[in-house]
Amino acid sequence: MRSLLLLSAAALLMGVAPAKKLLTPNDVVAGAPASAWKTIDPDDLLVMDLKNGGRVVVQLAPEFAPVHVANIKALARSSYWDGASIYRVQDNYVAQWGLNESDKPWPKGVTAKPPAEYTRTLKGLAVKPLGYADPYAPGAGFARGWPIAYSAKGGWANLAHCYASVGVGRDLSPDTGTGGELYAVIGHAPRHLDRNIAVVGRVIEGIDKLSSLPRGTEALGFYKDKSQNVRITSIRLASEIPAADRPAFEYLDTGSASFALYLRVRANRHDDFYIRPAGGVDLCNVQVPVRRKA
Repeated sequence: MRSLLLLSAAALLMGVAPAKKLLTPNDVVAGAPASAWKTIDPDDLLVMDLKNGGRVVVQLAPEFAPVHVANIKALARSSYWDGASIYRVQDNYVAQWGLNESDKPWPKGVTAKPPAEYTRTLKGLAVKPLGYADPYAPGAGFARGWPIAYSAKGGWANLAHCYASVGVGRDLSPDTGTGGELYAVIGHAPRHLDRNIAVVGRVIEGIDKLSSLPRGTEALGFYKDKSQNVRITSIRLASEIPAADRPAFEYLDTGSASFALYLRVRANRHDDFYIRPAGGVDLCNVQVPVRRKA
């Protein structure tokens, strides 16, 4: 900082205007006004506490997979996941948790065979286009705080499989999964899964608690025996946690001027470290900023 001040002072003494500081994505986020942030409903926050002391918080997306998300909420409210664990960790792919093919009956309010909520109608979504070509869909951008792929002609949209996205484990079609088995992406974005699995949200805190776990050595990253499973203490909705202990978050509104600037800067890095700006950006490399509320 002192060096920057000295350079600015020297420039003024020489009659030269000091160079304008080039914005970084972090600068844009830090400077975003309070009006550019939207609070996440505590009823849309799934809080998973691990026996080893770690915590993972998932933001649910009922606008994109309403039946699956309703199932997940019903499962959380009924303590269905008591005794659950993380039983699969596949390198550069996913970490998966649940009861792993348990025959435990579904609690009241769970739809055993949800529809294939792999896309939703584009109608009603105010989309901020990415502005660059996407190899997996005619269009890509952001809506309601989420990274989406879409087709204006086909009239559909889907949540993209990005790092930390949370999806529903399922068997072969026509099975769509109920929401009892969930996974989080812990590697390179597996966009080939788009429109093939219901994406129900994203990890907004604690993804490191999943990505740092030992990898399973069996096929598809399953742990060889149950003693390797990572035990889960509880999975609850934040709305059911006492207010004094409840985690609270907000995200940068993807329809705001601050997000538009953030997207532009992410695609065109001109700050000191960069020699050649990319002039483009991948959908999953524009992580929508999320932060804790005081």
